[in-house]
Amino acid sequence: MKILRTAQAGSLESQDILVTVSKGKANSGLIIDLDSPSAVQYGRKIRNEIEFIVKQYELTDVHINAIDKGALAFTIKARTETAINRACMED
Repeated sequence: MKILRTAQAGSLESQDILVTVSKGKANSGLIIDLDSPSAVQYGRKIRNEIEFIVKQYELTDVHINAIDKGALAFTIKARTETAINRACMED
């Protein structure tokens, strides 16, 4: 798959996460910007979950901005997959 546009999924409601996927600069790899009130406790787990999904889609040079409001793992997965699919969709 290839990132064609910036796309997002999710919301800023409690127990949700807003994931924005955009094309990164050439040879930048995966960049994850995470904003979460529980980043000290769960930041690594959230980043690992997002990274695992990105690798499944075989994406490179992608920038992901995630604003977490206490989302569970299945919500993180669903929002990340939806944002990626939207970003890779052709018109």
